[in-house]
Amino acid sequence: MLRINVALSVALLMCALALVTSQQRARRLFTQLTKEQETTKHIEVEWGQLQLEQSTWAMHARIERIASGYLHMGAPPTARVRLVPPDAPSRTRHEVPVPRKKR
Repeated sequence: MLRINVALSVALLMCALALVTSQQRARRLFTQLTKEQETTKHIEVEWGQLQLEQSTWAMHARIERIASGYLHMGAPPTARVRLVPPDAPSRTRHEVPVPRKKR
């Protein structure tokens, strides 16, 4: 009977230690999960801010203003505009003719 009591006591002690260990691990994992969720929220907010900033920088009016103001660009004269039919064969970059300046 004494052997059974000792064996049961050892088994009870092992189960108690396993329970404490698993609870500690669960707490540690929960803390890690909470930190990761906070990081996810922070990254989502930053992503939204970056999308807003990108849409601001890519506004058509801003690009038009920079192109005309700083780069002195403008729409080409209508004589230089050529319409390409949709079924026309595509050319490689090297085959595109370069317009020459008139003197």
